[in-house]
Amino acid sequence: MVNLESPLSGKILEINMEVGQQVNEDDEVIIIEALKMENPVYCPATGVVKEIKVRIGDQVNEGDILAVIE
Repeated sequence: MVNLESPLSGKILEINMEVGQQVNEDDEVIIIEALKMENPVYCPATGVVKEIKVRIGDQVNEGDILAVIE
């Protein structure tokens, strides 16, 4: 299992994956807004999305776990 961690603090704008979905390393899976800029978050590994721990509109901090990939 691999944790997808937030690379920065901000607000979740988009979630481009679903539980059970196959994802590939470097897929753009989440967009975080920080300082009025949209910042993509890329999947760290190829696998299946086991759990998504955030929702659109959530505030996150750097290092927070956003999702679990198996």
